[in-house]
Amino acid sequence: MALLDSIDALLLDLDGTVWEGGNAVAHAPETISGVSVPVVYITNNAFRPPPEVVERLAGIGIDASPDDVLTSAQAAVALAGESLGAGEKILVLGSDSFRDLARRAGFEVVSSASDSPRAVLHGHSPETGWRELSEAALAIADGATYIASNLDTTLPTERGLLVGNGSMVAAVTSATGVRPRAAGKPEPAMFLQAAAQVGAKRPLAVGDRLDTDIAGAVSAGIPVLHVLTGVSGPLALLSAPKEQRPTFVGENLSALHEEPGALAPGPQGGFTARVDAGDIILSRGDEAATPIQALRTALEVAWHMPEPPRLVRPDSEAAERACAEWW
Repeated sequence: MALLDSIDALLLDLDGTVWEGGNAVAHAPETISGVSVPVVYITNNAFRPPPEVVERLAGIGIDASPDDVLTSAQAAVALAGESLGAGEKILVLGSDSFRDLARRAGFEVVSSASDSPRAVLHGHSPETGWRELSEAALAIADGATYIASNLDTTLPTERGLLVGNGSMVAAVTSATGVRPRAAGKPEPAMFLQAAAQVGAKRPLAVGDRLDTDIAGAVSAGIPVLHVLTGVSGPLALLSAPKEQRPTFVGENLSALHEEPGALAPGPQGGFTARVDAGDIILSRGDEAATPIQALRTALEVAWHMPEPPRLVRPDSEAAERACAEWW
């Protein structure tokens, strides 16, 4: 039975999982188009509103509706609503759509600390600069609650990793000493909200980043597939702390068609792994064995070690070939 046949909803990350810089990740469109269970796109990117996300999905051949999208901007506005009432002033750093969300929620959106906002909502926008960050810092120093849509330090694109919202948040934190509450991943709220939205009892999350996608799903108690198409690669997996360890590991979204047992860390492909003085010795391996089978074999051992392995040392030709593909 395929992993896809054991679940009743897919909670998909976007950047690095479905697309990268607007271009489809390999095997993503055809895999998603063939899914019969509900799909919710959970994105930490607060810059694009759901209709724009849907338009971009259509551009790579994936049909969706705005109701299928849950952004960290939506989560941040909901978080602000837990402690602030309608008509309260808030300062929003981010896109126009983020400000519109706040207005539709009943808040008065301001742009200056001189307006005495009760909260600062901080989401990603390429237009955010020193002036906006300084207004946020002044408002927070004056007692405004600080809420970040997400804390991703980087944003994957076709050109590489760009500065993410978490890096901009770090500047405000450095100036004020105040760390924000984060509405998006790795907090569990978005995962739980998405699952409830479609009435899922057996959801599966999928993502490419250990410290947000995977950590958030683990925190929510939802099984998660890590795909090697984005930020976190094999070396990050080998040293991942317990709260960032995925249930399954696949090369890309087509792994949904594989058996759960084959995707879980453990011996496979004829490989064996053991610990030697803080290193992992990876041995044997069938002639047709793949690098990801070697990785899953090593991961089971690495995740039982008290400290991350110093090295993974190949001890066979098959292991050498596999390890060479990790770097």
